[in-house]
Amino acid sequence: MSSFRRGVRLGIDPGKARVGVARCDPDGMLAVPVETVPRTEAAAARVAEIVAEYDAIEVLVGLPISLSGGETASTADARTLAAEIAAAVAPVQVRLVDERLSTVTAHAALRQSGRSQKSSRRIVDQVAAVVLLQQAIDVEKRTGAPAGQALASTQEPT
Repeated sequence: MSSFRRGVRLGIDPGKARVGVARCDPDGMLAVPVETVPRTEAAAARVAEIVAEYDAIEVLVGLPISLSGGETASTADARTLAAEIAAAVAPVQVRLVDERLSTVTAHAALRQSGRSQKSSRRIVDQVAAVVLLQQAIDVEKRTGAPAGQALASTQEPT
């Protein structure tokens, strides 16, 4: 029988210029956008403030893996941001989740809602964070295991 750990989670869509942030309710029913954080040295600190504000139990950072499954410069960049966030939010767990196609899915959803790519620029990162968070919640509800991989510094006991 699968069990879902109750508590708010944050989804993070890391980008070079902006970081999308989403959250879910404690029961994991729905992921919603929170904000777009500018990608500066203060980005991890702002995420930590959001973690505290919502009393989040976990932060899920999207890991942009290539369609062939390989790592790219963006993958390394996401790992760096995840490590910065982990240091800022400890002891809250940070997990890396495969986010292939979350941004593509977000752009498609915004297009379907009638928004142009230009008018979507400010919120596409939040929508991508919603997509990756909702997928992670669904995985945990289906399998009973948290989605993705815990960072070594926040590894849960085995």
